[in-house]
Amino acid sequence: QVRLVESGGGLVQAGESLTLSCVASGDFNCLTAMGWYRQVSGKKRELVAGLTKWGVISYADSVKGRFTISRDKADHIVDLQMNNMKTVNTAIYYCQGKLGNVGQPDCNQYVLHPRDEWGQGTQVTVSS
Repeated sequence: QVRLVESGGGLVQAGESLTLSCVASGDFNCLTAMGWYRQVSGKKRELVAGLTKWGVISYADSVKGRFTISRDKADHIVDLQMNNMKTVNTAIYYCQGKLGNVGQPDCNQYVLHPRDEWGQGTQVTVSS
């Protein structure tokens, strides 16, 4: 299993920047992808940005050009740089890790039983 711990949330004004960080521990070598999701009360959790182990990146249309996801070389920290933030970006942001087939013997347990792991979430509030 893998444990994900987020940090960096807080209160910013519209137009300002904020960086979220997620640190993975445990079987982080077995992560096929990591990403950031957000959730507003009463709404479904939605993908903000994702990054696969092999470097494929995806962004929600609403954040393209403003948000940047990156991962350290050890593949156990993923950051989300958020620029020119808007009030609609206010949400709880969650880090997600996908455990699966990475072609390593010590990750074989996740080949037949892939799973998603989540962090506890960090609140981001953007004021006008």
